[in-house]
Amino acid sequence: EALNLPYGHVIESFDHSHIQGTNPVSAMVMFKDGRPEKSGYRKYKIKGEVEHQSGADEAANTREVVYRRYSRLIKENTPLPDLILMDGGIIELRAVMDVLQNELGINIPVAGMVKDDHHNTSHLIFGEDGIEVPLDRKSQGFYLLQRIQDEVHRFAITFQRKTRSKNALSSRLDDIQGVGPKTRTKLLKEFGSVKKMKEATIEQLTALGISKTTAQTIKITLASTDFHKKYSKG
Repeated sequence: EALNLPYGHVIESFDHSHIQGTNPVSAMVMFKDGRPEKSGYRKYKIKGEVEHQSGADEAANTREVVYRRYSRLIKENTPLPDLILMDGGIIELRAVMDVLQNELGINIPVAGMVKDDHHNTSHLIFGEDGIEVPLDRKSQGFYLLQRIQDEVHRFAITFQRKTRSKNALSSRLDDIQGVGPKTRTKLLKEFGSVKKMKEATIEQLTALGISKTTAQTIKITLASTDFHKKYSKG
């Protein structure tokens, strides 16, 4: 009602996450009739991010994930959502609208979820000029907006932390003598974490086609207490 839209069942919401411009990712959550539809959640590793001194380019990241999401739905002839909510301001809002209308030729209502100075849900913005849409803070609509904004932020942050942890592990494996790109990929695919690699036996490692000497080197390296403390967090 606040956005003057017809009743809709499905809302999809996006948020980006990065650490000082590195390891940028995006996440999307789906709410159906006001409830999280977790089978519809999606994660995106940003492929063509533009980085500068102030961090990742939010507009470029927005354009990429929105194009990837909805070009796929169009290709698969899958129903489009009734509303898209972006965590962000006018820059993200305009980026989404431009991609949908001028690149994909579709019309999905889009609104931006704005936070106050204390990072709490404040209001929506809507349209090319980002007109503020005030909401009654005690209304069910406002509570739904809070849940969506909190959930997409949680999902994006969780994904970013896992990505950062895997990247740290991947980088450390590269420093181990005898571990090349193929071996690293095998290890990450089979075990996925320091804890599981540390628990693996020499036989389990050599079963991946790794020499016994390299397997022993991996075990010794991962047994380092300092390494475990540094890379097993997050």
